[in-house]
Amino acid sequence: MTDTGAPSASGRARITIREVASAAGVSVATASKALNERGRMMPETRQRVQDAARNLGFRPNAMAKALVHKRSFTLGLLTNDTYGRFTLPVAAGLSAAMADRGVSVFLCAIDDDPERARLNLEAMEDKQVDGLVMAGKRIDRALPIQFTALHMPLVHVNAACPEGGIGFVPDDEGGAHLATAHLVALGRRRIAHVTGPGGFAAVHLREAGWRRALAEASLAPPGEALLGEWSERFGYETGQRLFAAGGEQPDAVFCGNDQIARGLIDALTLQGLRVPEDVAVVGFDNWGLFAEATRPPLTSVDMEFKALGREAGLTLLDGIDGRTVAPGIRRRPCRLVVRRSCGGET
Repeated sequence: MTDTGAPSASGRARITIREVASAAGVSVATASKALNERGRMMPETRQRVQDAARNLGFRPNAMAKALVHKRSFTLGLLTNDTYGRFTLPVAAGLSAAMADRGVSVFLCAIDDDPERARLNLEAMEDKQVDGLVMAGKRIDRALPIQFTALHMPLVHVNAACPEGGIGFVPDDEGGAHLATAHLVALGRRRIAHVTGPGGFAAVHLREAGWRRALAEASLAPPGEALLGEWSERFGYETGQRLFAAGGEQPDAVFCGNDQIARGLIDALTLQGLRVPEDVAVVGFDNWGLFAEATRPPLTSVDMEFKALGREAGLTLLDGIDGRTVAPGIRRRPCRLVVRRSCGGET
């Protein structure tokens, strides 16, 4: 490992490995081996070199490091989620996990354009990234990419995973069960479910979680799950119909996403119903400022995309390092963030 001592971005000359070796009282060759975790030496010698490098603010030359290890210490992240609603948290978790390991992440948005996907994939291969993360917008759709000639480790996040591949997705059914069970624990007994289009696998998984939680509490659904759009408009219109009808009305609604929940709360408010006193509402996604800006703030299921990104990255590194990684889909737990829409304090 060498360094030229050229100025850094701050205008100061970079600390060289010779300065590290001098500070640690070892040869340049020994310093290089210690910083690259290579070669045999006393543990205290290796630690002394690493301490000197840290104290001096030494940053190794990336090209030299890549030559020594025969790796680029970079990962690619390709996504068709151009709005970043799902991928940005994945990228944040991935980058945080990689930063501690000296690995950089290149992010490319490809929309759903196969040609753009091909060009970005070729760019990643030209940069000789060590591995690739494919992040999508939904668990039942793959990105428009052909992987037959790809010669690097690959993981899929929040996207369909081909047979024999490695995928990470949120546990939609478990998250829905968590939300519904919470409403049951609050004493709600007529818990309706309003959700998105039936063509989404997540819709059916969330409905299954809702039904399972009700069955475990010996409660019957107050009606069929109401399927429609992932939109405030659908939530608002459904809320108007659901609570304008006569007879016994729901005392809680579990919504398939936060937009539906927010629209439904607007409909309840205009009909003079109080949230959560008359009707408790829980959403799904925990879309940050969106959920917090709802009035009252919205209790919601968080799919823990940062944790998904972190785990996907660490698994990818295992594959890059030659460790055996079992294929298959990993469904990771969701988390319920409780706010005032179902009786929380925030």
